[in-house]
Amino acid sequence: MSHTPHELAEEFPEYVEKMSALKQSDAHFAKLFETYHDLNRTVHRAETNVEPMGSLAETDLRKRRGALKDEIWSYLQK
Repeated sequence: MSHTPHELAEEFPEYVEKMSALKQSDAHFAKLFETYHDLNRTVHRAETNVEPMGSLAETDLRKRRGALKDEIWSYLQK
């Protein structure tokens, strides 16, 4: 289990400028980005026991984060 935050700028460093532009120009992307950020912070707090939760709930959050990351990746490939 990783306790490293999965920030999008670290996950997709070559797309930092594109993500910034899309956040300004595309409302759907901005919402995806914000949702990912919020979910990622929740997962990180759970992993570091700042806000512990059950393992099934934590696993579900990780799966949702992964799905959002995949959707963001698809956006960046356009």
